[in-house]
Amino acid sequence: MGIFGKIFTWWDGATLGTHLWASRQGGEHVGTDHAGNKYYRKRRKGDEASTGSYTQREQRWVIYDGANDASRVPSEWHGWLHGAFDDVPESHLPPAKVWEADYTPNATGTAKAYLPQGALERGGKRAKADGDYEAWSPES
Repeated sequence: MGIFGKIFTWWDGATLGTHLWASRQGGEHVGTDHAGNKYYRKRRKGDEASTGSYTQREQRWVIYDGANDASRVPSEWHGWLHGAFDDVPESHLPPAKVWEADYTPNATGTAKAYLPQGALERGGKRAKADGDYEAWSPES
């Protein structure tokens, strides 16, 4: 994407303004997740690491690699961004379980979206009721 696209599109990666803001902040790159998203933090001046909540001590943010979709942030990095723990997630992650599924993007609004039977996009025909529905009547 060219410079023109970076100025005007926020939905497909970080804009030029985001890159300028992040570079002006002088944040420390603390890690990158498996999707390529980069995580930064910046300690605020005069605050010690042992006092106050994380919001008083540092700012934390993510620069997405690709579409700006918050569902692309893994749960361990989400916890770090919101101050659930101070250390970066790689320092205390449990080993992956065999039953854990890989990330799949949110397919809503795409051709791969789930459409149940009766959805307007599938023709809007629902199965006939088989007698389990009884209409309400004010007289009863």
